[in-house]
Amino acid sequence: MNKYLASAITLIPTLAMAQGQRPNIIYIMCDDMGYGDLGCYGQQLIATPHLDRMASEGMRFTQAYAGSPVSAPSRASFMTGQHTGHTHVRGNREYWRDGMRDNMYGQRRDYPIIGQEPYLMTHRIVPELFKEAGYRTGMFGKWAGGYWNSDYPDTYATTQEGNTDTSKYRTSSSSSLPNKRGIDCYYGPVCQFQAHTYYPNFLNRFDPEGRGDTCVVAEVMEENIKYPTVFNGSMDFEKRPQYSADMIHRYAMDWIDRMAQQDDPFLGIFTYTLPHAELWQPNDSILQHYTKAFACDEKQFGGNLSSWYHQNSNSHAQFAAMITRLDAYVGEIRQKLEEKGLADNTLIIFTSDNGPHEEGGADPDWFNRDGLLQGKKRSTYEGGIRVPFICCGPNVPQGVVNDHQLAFYDIMPTLLDYIGEHEQARQHSLQASTTETTYDGISFYPTLTGRDAEQQHHEYLYWEFHETNMMGLRVGDWKMVVKAGQCRLYDLATDIHEDHDVAQLHPDIVERMKQIIQSQHTDNALFPVTLPQ
Repeated sequence: MNKYLASAITLIPTLAMAQGQRPNIIYIMCDDMGYGDLGCYGQQLIATPHLDRMASEGMRFTQAYAGSPVSAPSRASFMTGQHTGHTHVRGNREYWRDGMRDNMYGQRRDYPIIGQEPYLMTHRIVPELFKEAGYRTGMFGKWAGGYWNSDYPDTYATTQEGNTDTSKYRTSSSSSLPNKRGIDCYYGPVCQFQAHTYYPNFLNRFDPEGRGDTCVVAEVMEENIKYPTVFNGSMDFEKRPQYSADMIHRYAMDWIDRMAQQDDPFLGIFTYTLPHAELWQPNDSILQHYTKAFACDEKQFGGNLSSWYHQNSNSHAQFAAMITRLDAYVGEIRQKLEEKGLADNTLIIFTSDNGPHEEGGADPDWFNRDGLLQGKKRSTYEGGIRVPFICCGPNVPQGVVNDHQLAFYDIMPTLLDYIGEHEQARQHSLQASTTETTYDGISFYPTLTGRDAEQQHHEYLYWEFHETNMMGLRVGDWKMVVKAGQCRLYDLATDIHEDHDVAQLHPDIVERMKQIIQSQHTDNALFPVTLPQ
């Protein structure tokens, strides 16, 4: 069994930040991990010793919410400090569907244009704010906030207002790429569709300090392209040796080594793709452990070449191994910080971008047999948006389980408060929001540092998602789910699974919540939803 599965790393308890020393931050957002997929959140079948220990040495939130029930808009909510009634990116609008090109990477076909709808250039995002505050910034994993054109990697089209001009995407890259949005070092897939396969033809990179890059480039996986891609349907795909999850993690670890050699504080955004499909990975001791453990109750998956998901005969083992592998990465990060003398001055946050998926053969119901939450990815029921959220670091109380209600758009002001940028935190929060410059977050810095009595609370939390034509609103323990304009009301205090629609019993509450939705939604032609009747 992998050493990180077998034992936990001994870590020195966190200490208060040294006087005048600005804290480092590592924000880890994994991909499609459900609320109940970690041991510390009740998981019984998957070993997650390092995240469980992180929770015991820090604060575990039980009512933390993603920005959206799907990837790109959830990440946008974190980056922009806005909920999906205000932020521009509200769905997975794609820029890779123009067709593939032969012989792009050796003899391998691929898409010359890749990525998603760009963030607005007129709205500053988290890494830009940290860069302005004197931080070194690195991001490793999914970007999903703009598109990259392999023919025009250093040509950027913008409108007169400074926003990315997506009408010219065939002859340019998006202005909203890591090298233009406050990121000093980037390694991973710019395009989240490219992240569907863990053995790709290339990864994107922007590393001017380490590699001399002047723009986002493609780092070709030279060993992978010796063998067919997954969408060719050839079993020779399994000979590909360069596993992107490990490569992204190693690059992030090397970046921490670099940061340890300089004096500036740093922000690391680690957007790891595990445990998202495809369910395929190295057949090492982690996978072998679960293959043996689940042998009597396995699930086969025949593959989905159009989505780049490889077939497997052990979906349960593959999924569990991906989570334990991710847990091992977290253990290695904490160990690295300890070795470099950074642990006592680094805040680590771990979360997931949305609820669990059923893609590529994944079977979340099999693992979460208690059925605590209804809904999965793409749903505004609790299961689609309530996520694990663990914080550990300087001034964070140890061993605390907290039920404060927060959402991803709260993270921007919270982190700014945490590094001492209190005026910037105020300016980028709900209290300073205007129609022209909208922010929706409330800093939970008081709660994070053990001062619950000082914490301001949300009147409501808000979501909308066009693909499933759903909206969601939480007001205290009341939860409204809107599907194609039809309202359902639940009392989460007594009905956490959202089984009993009590809308007809509380028409006054329904009306008040509908008014909130009407006030919070701004029209967006790219991502339309049906408002409540």
